[in-house]
Amino acid sequence: MDPNRLKGKNILITGAAQGMGAANAEHFAEQGANVCLGDLDLDEAQKVADRINGRGNGKAIAVRMDVSRREDNRAAVKATVDAFGMINVGLFNAGLNKPKFFMDIDEDNWDLIMNVNTKGMWLGMQEVARQMIEQGPQEHVYKLINVGSVASRKPLYDVTVYCTSKYGCLALTHCGAITLAEHNITVNGYAPGVVKTPLWEQLDKDLVEIGFKKKEGQAFDDLAEILALKKVSYPDDVKGTAAFLASHDSDYMTGQMIHIDGGWVIQ
Repeated sequence: MDPNRLKGKNILITGAAQGMGAANAEHFAEQGANVCLGDLDLDEAQKVADRINGRGNGKAIAVRMDVSRREDNRAAVKATVDAFGMINVGLFNAGLNKPKFFMDIDEDNWDLIMNVNTKGMWLGMQEVARQMIEQGPQEHVYKLINVGSVASRKPLYDVTVYCTSKYGCLALTHCGAITLAEHNITVNGYAPGVVKTPLWEQLDKDLVEIGFKKKEGQAFDDLAEILALKKVSYPDDVKGTAAFLASHDSDYMTGQMIHIDGGWVIQ
């Protein structure tokens, strides 16, 4: 690993207290980036920041943020700039899921998922882009990175709202890329499949609760069987692609959503 690959990159990451967000934050810092970890769970985000700062390559701060609130996104951007001088990359990772069958979806379920997964991404993109535009041109492009999902390509009737939210993430990536190109800002994303994180562990329990699966762990086992690689993934399987999108290596890419799904989409 190149400890200087992301040196000079100041990166805001949402949903960074655990799972893929935390793994990316630590991986970015190992390559020289400074990272601001935004999350509702400030205590856990601070633990990740402390681990990063204890290693000495890259710096980290933690901020409490509800991504569905514009003022929290603004505050997180300001905290990043106050700490590191500017912002070069925004990684919009915050997300949640709560499965319900199509005919059982209610307004509360819809609002919960859409407010975090899609509205939260839109607000974050806007506020980070505003700061980048205000900073003016730099040698390399600024980068917005959206965390999508295989669910934008594989509709699943037990998580209809989640699928809808991730279709929205894909649209934000495409529309953002077109709109922000004139400001030297690229917009790309990556779409995980089955990743063993706290979000998926809770989803596994919820699928049993609604009667879709008979026992915990069955969803993981069943999904692994339909993947080309025949195994689920972990946050470490995703962080390399995220680092590529944050680095200069992807400067000429925009409007792309890279699938890291073990071959789910092609099955």
